[in-house]
Amino acid sequence: MQIEPTELPDVMILTPRRFGDDRGWFTETWNAGTMAKAGLDLPWVQDNHSMSAVVGTVRGLHFQAPPHAQDKLVRCSRGAILDVAVDVRVGSSHYGRWVGVELTPENGRQLLVPKGFLHGFVTRAPMTEVQYKCTDVYAPDCDGAVRWDDPDIGIDWGLAGAPVLSAKDQAAPLLRDFRSPFVWGQA
Repeated sequence: MQIEPTELPDVMILTPRRFGDDRGWFTETWNAGTMAKAGLDLPWVQDNHSMSAVVGTVRGLHFQAPPHAQDKLVRCSRGAILDVAVDVRVGSSHYGRWVGVELTPENGRQLLVPKGFLHGFVTRAPMTEVQYKCTDVYAPDCDGAVRWDDPDIGIDWGLAGAPVLSAKDQAAPLLRDFRSPFVWGQA
């Protein structure tokens, strides 16, 4: 497994090794023992799988607050996405900064988005499927979002037109109106 840092501390790109032959390839997307040796001892409890039919579908920027905050390991199993993490840990010198990574089945990359970061993605191909592991179960009372197009964050989604959004994402507050439940240095 190749582990690369990003511009935001704690957000990492994990690229598993692939083993191929004339049938195709095999990869191990997570191995608890291997990852624990690399300092990533994460207790995954839920796997999610989404499909977005249309190019330009934006899902995010989402988070789940304590006591059900989630680390996420995101991969694209069909199509292509720009996967985005935004630091919202109060006291972090990177507060409000974002990083985006292209995830495709071909590049095999996965993005590790820790607690304390907003998460979102935009689809770049039709019928895109995204799968991600979470370290806590979905808790509706802890679910939240910040606007995908917040001008203070300034994410370049690479959109050619208007995005496809959920009602939740259309109504999400701006970062300046958001009270983050995350504090830098605390899990």
